Amino acid sequence: MLSCRKAWPFFAWTLVLVAVIGSPAAAQDEEEFPTTQPSVLPPNLSDDPSVWPNKKSWRMSDPWIHQNHDKIRKIRPRVLVLNFANDADMDKIEDHTRRLVKALAESTRYHGFKDPAAPAFLEYEIVKFIDLRDRPIPPERATKNSAFFPALIDGPKDFYCDYSQFYNDAFARFYGFADPHVKHQRRYLNLHELVNAGLVHEVWFYCVHDHSEGWPAREVIELKQYYDEKCRPIPGKYGPAGNGHSPTMPWSGRTVRMAFFNPHRDIGCALENFAHGLEGIANYNAIAYYRKYFNEYAELDLNTRHQTPFRCFYDLPYNARDAVVITGKTSRKVNYRGKEVVLDPYISIGGNVHFMPNARHHYDLDSPHVVSSTMENYRLRNGPDGKDLVTDFTVDKFKMFEDVAPDCMGRWTVYWRQCMPGLGNQCVDDDGKPMKNWWVFLIY
Repeated sequence: MLSCRKAWPFFAWTLVLVAVIGSPAAAQDEEEFPTTQPSVLPPNLSDDPSVWPNKKSWRMSDPWIHQNHDKIRKIRPRVLVLNFANDADMDKIEDHTRRLVKALAESTRYHGFKDPAAPAFLEYEIVKFIDLRDRPIPPERATKNSAFFPALIDGPKDFYCDYSQFYNDAFARFYGFADPHVKHQRRYLNLHELVNAGLVHEVWFYCVHDHSEGWPAREVIELKQYYDEKCRPIPGKYGPAGNGHSPTMPWSGRTVRMAFFNPHRDIGCALENFAHGLEGIANYNAIAYYRKYFNEYAELDLNTRHQTPFRCFYDLPYNARDAVVITGKTSRKVNYRGKEVVLDPYISIGGNVHFMPNARHHYDLDSPHVVSSTMENYRLRNGPDGKDLVTDFTVDKFKMFEDVAPDCMGRWTVYWRQCMPGLGNQCVDDDGKPMKNWWVFLIY
């Protein structure tokens, strides 16, 4: 769930800081948490500077990244995967994660829907799977999250995860990366240290989403170094860049992304989570260059381009089946707060996670309408009068991805991503210069 409005103060509740996990960890057998002795640098760094991480840059938001943006041809972020769901065994978690990694790679093949040779740009590397289920699992918690899940004490019903605990020394022990600088006592690197060493770039965690207990965590949360319209870092400026935010997430001095997945849903729902994260980077204006063009592509700027009383279709009610009435290939009637807003002419660009070009309401995967769109030709300037070529859009466009991402908005978001300016795109920006590959912004 996402609003297209800029979303800074999501939490109206009083934050209660809690102490690090103590007694549950103490109850575990020391040998159940194997250690990994890290080298000074992450292993297997590439000698090829067009592949990140490499021997010149291996940490998120390194200056080297924005300085060499156009030379990067593949990124392999290192992700740590945690499982708190007592009712999901590790075989299931590992299978889900590996299929997700493949689906994300597929979705970064620029125009892969028509070019079988298009290379994947984003290829996640799994650093380690960590089993954080209860040991043993008590019967009353068999279908719930383990005692290790970092919940706020007296927190809200929704989004009650305390992200600060992922960074403390108790969780460092779970991660199992022994500190190479401490010779005579056992100490483990915490998440701040892992991020700054480039050993970990992202954290993904699985936990049970029991609707009676509310949302345990944000779908995708990120603290990011901020950049200006020329993709230059703004000194000392960082902030949220995810699908909502939590003030419990501390800043490590580098960009960090965390994602929560429900192990009882398939890959499509996870892809939808990630897609909302792409919208979040723009909504928070973390990268001014990206925001400018992403808002155009995802049609999050209808109020300025079409003078509508709403910024984007996300502002329409979730339960309204007739929120958007499609009256023709290039015309719409939008029901907004009891008034009818006419969009004519209206040629859709790329749409967003909830609203594809022919959508009538949120999550409309079955719209029968044929509409005009420039999605596949975004910023190519390959049509009459130097404009983007207009083609027909139908839901058949993304049926090829049903096996890749069968549930939620997954199959749509694979196609949606493949139409974004990626590696080797021929798009142009407002200055007539080559459009930057948007996927590099994930590691800014």
